[in-house]
Amino acid sequence: MRPKLVSVLTENWTMTDPRDIRSIVRMAQEAEDAGFDMVMVSDHVLLGPSAGANGRMDNPRDYAMPGNQDPATEWPSSLVLLSAIAAATTTIRVGAIALIAPLRHPLVLAKDLATLDLLAEGRLVIQPTVSWHKDEYDALGVPFTKRGRILDEDLEIWSRVWAASPASFHGDYFDFTDVYVDPKPRTPSGPAMWFGGESLTDPVLHRLVKYGSGYHPLGRPKADDVAKLRDGLAAAGRSLDEIEMVGGTRVEFPDDHSLAPLPEALAGIPEQMAMGFGTFCIKPSIFIDERDRHAQFCREVVQRVEALTSTR
Repeated sequence: MRPKLVSVLTENWTMTDPRDIRSIVRMAQEAEDAGFDMVMVSDHVLLGPSAGANGRMDNPRDYAMPGNQDPATEWPSSLVLLSAIAAATTTIRVGAIALIAPLRHPLVLAKDLATLDLLAEGRLVIQPTVSWHKDEYDALGVPFTKRGRILDEDLEIWSRVWAASPASFHGDYFDFTDVYVDPKPRTPSGPAMWFGGESLTDPVLHRLVKYGSGYHPLGRPKADDVAKLRDGLAAAGRSLDEIEMVGGTRVEFPDDHSLAPLPEALAGIPEQMAMGFGTFCIKPSIFIDERDRHAQFCREVVQRVEALTSTR
């Protein structure tokens, strides 16, 4: 099995200016040219003071996590950025990953995602989530404690309005009758949909079994979660073979000021492949500081992964 590689294009601010949106689009083109399968963009509408409640990440090249971010961290609009990337590329998949769906009205988001999926000619992947930042929910007037139930209504609404018009829904948070949300996405089932998180909770498992085509855990995959997913799918008449299993390339930094070593990060891929994972995310700024080295870096990653897994 040849691994698929996903480039994480948000949070690379130690190597590129987040206001230079065109540079991020060019990074997607460079990843595509090198043989990456997908680029992904994460999501926040805004940040509040509690974004940094746990301090700051020790090394600024690392992933942003709940509570370790400067509230002034810049997060370009994920769907606008992905639209530009979709228009500038031809084969690479575009991922709206960690898309905080409850912050938007589901009919508006259904329209935007369907339009983006058409622009990408079916290359769109979405990973809806409830996220963690209460300040964000409070500022937008969305009840934080209800976010899981809101997401469940979002998912059901999308499945209805993408499949046919007119569509109706009568829930606890949204209510409409005979609405037409057009144009439809590339296929009636909508874009490919991943789910994940720090652990495979029962709500996440339910969403994945009902709507999902991919499992993307946060951090290193856990064997217990994979077993739980297999059992949950089987109970619903589905198989793990239907699910894209998405791993990562986390690695320890040697100190708070240095880059992480790429070979050590990639060395964990064969172990994850043995667990059934075949798609792997990598964030460039963990390994390089210079924007002009990005294209070469992408080629190096592809070559190293091919060499590392060529006997599998």
